[in-house]
Amino acid sequence: MSKLITVFGATGQQGGSVIRTILNDETLSKEFRIRGISRDTSKPEAQALVKQGVELVSADMNSKESLAKAIQGSHSVFLVTTPAWGVAGSDAELVHGKNVADAAKETGVQHLIFSSLLDVSKESGGRLKHVPHFDQKAHVEQYIRSNGVPATFVLPGYFMNNYTQYGMLRKGDDDVYTLTYPIGKDSQFPLIEIVSDLGKFVAAALKNRSEALGAQILAAADYYTPTRILAEFEEVTGKKTRFVQVDNETYKSFMPGPMAEEMLENHLFIESPGYYKGQSLKGSHDLLEKAGFKATSWKTFLEQNKSLF
Repeated sequence: MSKLITVFGATGQQGGSVIRTILNDETLSKEFRIRGISRDTSKPEAQALVKQGVELVSADMNSKESLAKAIQGSHSVFLVTTPAWGVAGSDAELVHGKNVADAAKETGVQHLIFSSLLDVSKESGGRLKHVPHFDQKAHVEQYIRSNGVPATFVLPGYFMNNYTQYGMLRKGDDDVYTLTYPIGKDSQFPLIEIVSDLGKFVAAALKNRSEALGAQILAAADYYTPTRILAEFEEVTGKKTRFVQVDNETYKSFMPGPMAEEMLENHLFIESPGYYKGQSLKGSHDLLEKAGFKATSWKTFLEQNKSLF
């Protein structure tokens, strides 16, 4: 009989990627049946999953009882928590993560895979204190490690679709595409095609559970500098580009007040000490290759999305 995997954020970018990867994998689709957690199980994206054989349920992230009921019977669980963007002082992401960890412990989950990130405050020596969507995930990871649930931690890189979905490569009146950051052109961005590839790294953890338990998997295709990002963009699209480095206050002026400081410090962290503190991606890529997957390169992503530019 197949095992049950419960996937949080089933209709989102990360959870959706996990579900699609399992459904399309010859081995995992036989090994696991899927239960998806979604806040609204009636929306079209959720109903589309139901038609593919996914069981859809909702759960109250503030209720351990509701969460325990939602994941009851699960061998494995994929957890992604949602940042409380623009809500100063909110610890909702931390609370929700801890609640799921407790529910997983209570219901005997054998493999909890958590979408985590580094602790910016800690890793920057207290220099950068306003990146809660990193810090709270790191604190959830620490809590999971302490409560004893068998777990793997997948750390997604910088999303490639930031450049298409949020207009970070902006076309000017002179037909030149400008990339603007508050950090230098040699800063290292670990890019991931989140929609297609997050599920690959999670699937690699499922296929190599014993090797992955307790590990941090760095989910990124490669480290890319702004210089390389723009060079490959020009190569694929034939468009002209420029890089502009701005001061901190100018960069913050591009965004709504509550998010400005967080996104500024997020990028300052990428410059120093580094998104993954400069760790090699080789071990994560070896695990990915062992599971039969390959990460999508920035150049491939651009070729697939040329029509957007």
